Amino acid sequence: MCNLYTVRKTAAEVAAYFGVPNPMASNAAEEVYPGTPGMVVIENDGVRELRSMTWGFPLRLKTLKPEAKPKPVNNIADLAKGMWIGLARKPQWRCLIPVTHFAEAEGEKGKMTRTWFSHRDQPIFAWAGLWRVSDEWGPVYSGVMTDANEAIEPVHNRMPVLLQSHEYDLWLHGSFDEAYAFQKRIFPPDLIAMNRTDELWARKKVSAETPLLL
Repeated sequence: MCNLYTVRKTAAEVAAYFGVPNPMASNAAEEVYPGTPGMVVIENDGVRELRSMTWGFPLRLKTLKPEAKPKPVNNIADLAKGMWIGLARKPQWRCLIPVTHFAEAEGEKGKMTRTWFSHRDQPIFAWAGLWRVSDEWGPVYSGVMTDANEAIEPVHNRMPVLLQSHEYDLWLHGSFDEAYAFQKRIFPPDLIAMNRTDELWARKKVSAETPLLL
């Protein structure tokens, strides 16, 4: 699972990189956690837009009381199953999630530290995602996951579906089969940079919500 990533660029810089002509103001923080706001690029009538949305689709678990808050489903295990396939078949619900780094926890339980990954050649890159408008939180998004490549596998067995800049249009406009193919390919490990740190994984508590993977 990916439960933490950063966008260490301004909204204007992100908009310029993704070809967004009229960027909207964003309340997203540099570090993005499940259930908190993040920046998302969508297309509307052929024009790219930068929007602020909540990271995670709200899900009400049957085991919870009716008044309990829903849980954010912030990672997508399989585009061809469950709550995802209907959205994935419709290009208007696909999005690009701007990222500068993403993190995985590593080490002993209770003392886990943050290991950061980034793209060697691009200061900003895109994570393939889906979005929709929810009754609970308004616009929400979730990121597609895939098997880890050789660069990430020593830390975690899964990783985000990362897109090269020349692949953005195919993800946003391609057929379902073309979109699904991204989840089955191996992202080139030589394009991944890793930085192990002594930052504690749980050093900042942003939300009491428990992220889910579906």
